[in-house]
Amino acid sequence: MSGQARPDDAREALAEQQADIVRLLLHHIHAPLTDGQFIRGVLPAPASAAEVRVVTGPQHAARDGEVMAWAIPLRGCGAPDELAGPYDVLGVVRGLATGTHVFSSSRVDTVLGMTLIHVDPEQIVAPSPDECDHAFTVLRTLTYPWTEEQPDPRLRGFLRREPDRMRLYVDRPGDIDVVAVDVRLSGALTALLAALPSLIEEEERVVSGDLDDPHCSRLVSLIDW
Repeated sequence: MSGQARPDDAREALAEQQADIVRLLLHHIHAPLTDGQFIRGVLPAPASAAEVRVVTGPQHAARDGEVMAWAIPLRGCGAPDELAGPYDVLGVVRGLATGTHVFSSSRVDTVLGMTLIHVDPEQIVAPSPDECDHAFTVLRTLTYPWTEEQPDPRLRGFLRREPDRMRLYVDRPGDIDVVAVDVRLSGALTALLAALPSLIEEEERVVSGDLDDPHCSRLVSLIDW
């Protein structure tokens, strides 16, 4: 194993990259990609798959049929032998939001009631970052400078599917298994966010029964908190 990344190291590198991608794509919750398409969610890949899933659709989509989920591999759309960076993924998403694309049935699936397309980045014309992207990078870096210390909990993804609801995907230091957390956007968000690290550890808040979300190891409901 000398000179090779350990499995835990590889999973952490993937988790960190997914979190970096989320931080960039958050901007497009309210800034359109193109043609009225917005980011509706970013989902961490199931298990340790080297991909990220991006959900796009109208800003106020009310039905699953109005949104699309795109599984974008993190190998193959950036520099060789490296995980794709946030702007690599953004370029692919912008390419998907432009024009008409035809996908073979073997690349079409469903997840959480949404159509899921397994994307081949080599078949997508991804635009390069423009002047506004560079300006955003400068301002974001100065406002939120990079640090080795990861937030607790760390945001790995999110999904907006219903009015007044959002699902967060988070992990904790030393444990990169993803926990999904359903929150009410009209609730006491300041207090909820302050208490989030302890709330997600409370067993009584874990949703029992079959978990239909492949992007997490357990689901916590804070809707009524």
